[in-house]
Amino acid sequence: MRFAALAGAMLLVAGAVQAQLDAGQSTLVAISRQMNVPVEGSFTKFDAHIDFDPAKPAAGTARLTVDTASYDLGDPTYNESVRGPEWFDAKAYPQATFVSTAIASTGPNQYSVSGNLTIKGHTQSVAVPVVLTQQGATQTFDGTLPIHRLAFGIGTGEWKDTSTVADEVLIKLHIVIVRH
Repeated sequence: MRFAALAGAMLLVAGAVQAQLDAGQSTLVAISRQMNVPVEGSFTKFDAHIDFDPAKPAAGTARLTVDTASYDLGDPTYNESVRGPEWFDAKAYPQATFVSTAIASTGPNQYSVSGNLTIKGHTQSVAVPVVLTQQGATQTFDGTLPIHRLAFGIGTGEWKDTSTVADEVLIKLHIVIVRH
């Protein structure tokens, strides 16, 4: 009898539900425009910690951590360039983060996730419109966030010229979380 009570208490302390990013199914893409031509790159290393119950959106939290050196444009020379000081400066700023401050429902399965986005040491308050798809223990969050790269110090020197590379960048996220 004491063992059963102790085991039950341990479950309560440990928490019955763990959530984990499905990295194989999740994607994080940034789309910029160079000479008015869309250029798409993917971050290949990132992590997400999301605690979200659609019945209580205001109680939810989200944290996304991105390895800035993992940005892949599909070409080793370009990849090395965007990791350098004029762009992401991945040695000095190895991570970009998004930390939610509020989540609000905006419609059926639609939410606005407000928070602080930090890239290259610059922090901006942003709101990401997100659509939630839930199937069993899997939650999928899809959203697109337009940002201005110059506000984050991305593209310095000659790359500040927005006639070559546009200031607006679209960040598209597809985050899959599995609850165990």
